[in-house]
Amino acid sequence: MRALFLGDICGQPGCRAVFVGLKGLIKEYKSDIVIANGENAADGFGITGEQVHQLTSNGIDVITSGNHIWQHRDIIPMLEDNPILLRPGNYPPRVPGKGSVLFQTKAGPVGVVNLQGRRSLPPTDCPFRVGRELVEILKHKTSVIIVDFHAEQPEEKESLAYYLNGSVSAVLGTHTHVQTADERILPGGTAYITDAGMTGPEDSVIGSIPELSVERQLTQMPLKSEVADHSSMINGVFLEIDSETGKTLTIERIYKRLHI
Repeated sequence: MRALFLGDICGQPGCRAVFVGLKGLIKEYKSDIVIANGENAADGFGITGEQVHQLTSNGIDVITSGNHIWQHRDIIPMLEDNPILLRPGNYPPRVPGKGSVLFQTKAGPVGVVNLQGRRSLPPTDCPFRVGRELVEILKHKTSVIIVDFHAEQPEEKESLAYYLNGSVSAVLGTHTHVQTADERILPGGTAYITDAGMTGPEDSVIGSIPELSVERQLTQMPLKSEVADHSSMINGVFLEIDSETGKTLTIERIYKRLHI
């Protein structure tokens, strides 16, 4: 099983990066499934229904998200109707949408789980407990399970990876938009990276216009972030997974610059 996972898609530069660069990556890595975090696709906050259709039309199979998924009201019915659009599974049970999916590929079924951290983020249910429950359900149907943990703190991300070590193929961090260089495979065969990075404008501060970010730091004024419209990049990871055991054989960090 060969999987591509893209870090947070941010604004139009991130969408352009997918449109221009993803098909080449799929061909290069011969990927069976493409998963991407899309919660910042709409001008840095949320995702629209139209963008869901555009991203899936350009090669993304499953879209994960995080705390900004609720930004655009038109996405809520789609969370109920579109099984490949996920919201974090550790929101309360009455919240629209779902936090996991079983996706069928030519190489076999893949389980995808979406969770949100609790450190420095809005209160949610325990990602460890809910994550374990979602994984146990999927384990009856597939050995290959990939977790997007949308969280702020490295300690929380690493802890979840060790908690699920051996029971999932990968725990991949999102949310900070800064790609980390700690990709590795844990002793139980679970791949891990603290943050897969961002698919969006390279010359930016976590996707936003640098000058605005600097001014906010200097003045402490609540200036609204705006997505920088600069050359794009694709951040993410490639995974090669034993489809029988679910153990990851290879994790490779991806940082592809696109002059668009």
